[in-house]
Amino acid sequence: MGRLFWKFFAFIWLAQLSAIAAISTVFWFERQQDMARWQAWQATHGQGAPSREPGIGARPPGAEPPPPDERGLRLPPGEPRLDAGPPGPPPDRGPPHGGGGRSGPRHPVPVVPLVATLFASLIFAALLAWYFARPIRTLRRALAAVTAGDLAVRVGGEIGRRDELADLGCEFDRMAAQLQRLMEGQRRLLHDVSHELRSPLARLHAAVGLLRQRPDSLEEIADRIEREGGRMDALVGELLTLSRLDGTGSVNERIEIPLADMLAEIVDDARFEASEREIALATVDVNVPGSPDLLRRAIENILRNALAHTPAGSPIQVRLAAGEGGWAVVQVDDAGPGVPPEELAAIFEPFHRLTQSASTPGNGLGLAIAQRVVTLHGGQIAASNREPTGLRVEIRLPGSGA
Repeated sequence: MGRLFWKFFAFIWLAQLSAIAAISTVFWFERQQDMARWQAWQATHGQGAPSREPGIGARPPGAEPPPPDERGLRLPPGEPRLDAGPPGPPPDRGPPHGGGGRSGPRHPVPVVPLVATLFASLIFAALLAWYFARPIRTLRRALAAVTAGDLAVRVGGEIGRRDELADLGCEFDRMAAQLQRLMEGQRRLLHDVSHELRSPLARLHAAVGLLRQRPDSLEEIADRIEREGGRMDALVGELLTLSRLDGTGSVNERIEIPLADMLAEIVDDARFEASEREIALATVDVNVPGSPDLLRRAIENILRNALAHTPAGSPIQVRLAAGEGGWAVVQVDDAGPGVPPEELAAIFEPFHRLTQSASTPGNGLGLAIAQRVVTLHGGQIAASNREPTGLRVEIRLPGSGA
């Protein structure tokens, strides 16, 4: 049971205890008053003393003696018969009135206990309603603000409690923050896509215009058009991959992947494509569960990024190690200029291009796709600068035994 249940229980229990205490106190005072009245009446009439008034306690001369009671005692007429002990105060009868008789039974309505109970219930019900309605009103205002488009609203600090309603407020804050990030990412993605597509489209238009002016250069311009079309096709493919990864919550295909064999194949392909680069590989036998196609693409993107930023003849190192807790650690070290410290986290954002490498080919989606793939596999990816120069991209993936 949660904390909210116990708060409900405490409020209701406290209300009941207060009502019981109020009713008991009222009845105790009434009992004390009844006892006092009965004792006063017993002191004057309840001890069997003969009354001096005629017709009450005195017996006229020559009159027959009164009949004996069950104990053989003769009581004067008008006197109450005494039992083995003094009678207790009758709960529904008052003290005698007039000539020694008792009043009839009375059944008073317990107005005071009812009013006390109602008053206590109203107070605690109002407190309970206010206690639980206040954060709900806060959440309602926040939801209305989000509906109006204000994604920066937060309610965690305003609620200021430690129960399920406070947890709900924290979840609302996380939801609003995630929506804000998604909306900002969508706007930034739309801007970047339009910017990336504008350049090849402009070159295509220029090539078409040049072809009209110089029909004799058809082959050269056709090659240019083909290259620009290939770039646009690659960009659209990367965008579709990124969109598909963003809309996926987990990896559907999970099989045991021998990561050392996969790295060896990726490095062999990279050596074939970039024969002037020296790529060193060091691995251990580590298996990870996941999608082979997605993981291969992520590691290839990281290695291609290292090849693009490493000068010819400089070495690139790829290492696979077994980390603590059964994790697999993949490190790709290049010998390039590195990344400014303030941009280390931003290189995994879509279309992010370093200001110092604007001439480097690429569209800024490779590392973003790698980051999405690693996250879907429950892993982590990070970048750090090396000394004296270069960049290290490290991937940590949960192994089969993690």
